[in-house]
Amino acid sequence: FCSFQRLNYRISNNIAMMKYLLLISSIAATYAFAASSPQSKLQLKYFDIKGAAETCRVILALGEEDYDDARYKIDPATFQSPDFLEAKKNGDLKMNLNRAPVLITADGQTIGQSKAIERYLARRFGLFGETPEDEAIIDCIAEHCRDVKDAARTKGFSKFTKNKTEEEKARDRAEWFEKDMPEMLGKIEDAVKETSVKPSYAFGTSPSYADVAIWALLRDCMATDLEDTTKAAEKCETLNAIADQIASNPGVSKWLSERPESMF
Repeated sequence: FCSFQRLNYRISNNIAMMKYLLLISSIAATYAFAASSPQSKLQLKYFDIKGAAETCRVILALGEEDYDDARYKIDPATFQSPDFLEAKKNGDLKMNLNRAPVLITADGQTIGQSKAIERYLARRFGLFGETPEDEAIIDCIAEHCRDVKDAARTKGFSKFTKNKTEEEKARDRAEWFEKDMPEMLGKIEDAVKETSVKPSYAFGTSPSYADVAIWALLRDCMATDLEDTTKAAEKCETLNAIADQIASNPGVSKWLSERPESMF
């Protein structure tokens, strides 16, 4: 009987020890997984300005997505960014050819090119319709908006234009806002009237990527250009209603009121 008791005691001790070891192993595995797991939310890396990433930020606000808005500080005196240079050196920006922005997904994948990031986010939040045809039409309108921005850059009247005198830039600027831009916006207005089935929406009955592109074109331009842009678009009732719809979205409105001040 005593031998049986001793055997039973040893077995009980061994079982208790096994349970303890399993518990320790489980805790260690949990910590190891947490340490090695990818980030749990999106991270957008760009300079501390609006620039090429602001439409991405607005789409994130529209989708009410919590994300890490990682910003490279710019020295206003030199326009240099040590943080950006360090990111390039570390290889953080390889997927955008050592440029910014990049988006890091929750599973650790890196996406480069601002337009690719915009489209990824638009699909993520259901802003591209329901069919391939919906997506193509929405993307078509967004590309029309990009054409306008590209044409403005080609016109060459910004303060960054180096090969023109100030008089030449002033002449080209006036021509752009008084003639070229109103004509292009008028054509987009006509196109959107063909695709809009509900007031204030470029396509469908809910916000889309096209709506965001229209808002960015008309409402989120350089502060020095806003008045002239508004005047150039004054006859575009459909486009203005769409831009207002995006601006009044609760998530977007909150972002616009809280976003950091920046040089441009």
